[in-house]
Amino acid sequence: MPSVVVKLDLPKIREVRVTEDTLSVDLEDGRTISVPLAWYPRLAYATPEERRRFEIVGAGYGIHWPDLDEDISVEGLLAGKRSTESPQSFEQWLKARKRDPKPHSQ
Repeated sequence: MPSVVVKLDLPKIREVRVTEDTLSVDLEDGRTISVPLAWYPRLAYATPEERRRFEIVGAGYGIHWPDLDEDISVEGLLAGKRSTESPQSFEQWLKARKRDPKPHSQ
């Protein structure tokens, strides 16, 4: 049985903006992807300073927040993938940070 392999040429990240409720990523092909920050609880519960401290990694195809141990890829954004972290893991992360369980706003 023949199979079909689709190879996607993903655009690289040019710019990243994180607001109180939105993650927006500008891509080199001119598109901007904006998703609700609630899709990524670690970003939603981070301080504004932590949200601003990110690195574009993976040759331009990913974003890493070292303070939050959060990674998001262009591929995941284009596919509409939310965080797959379990609620139990997220609760442990919150407890380790010694934060109250309310999102921080900018």
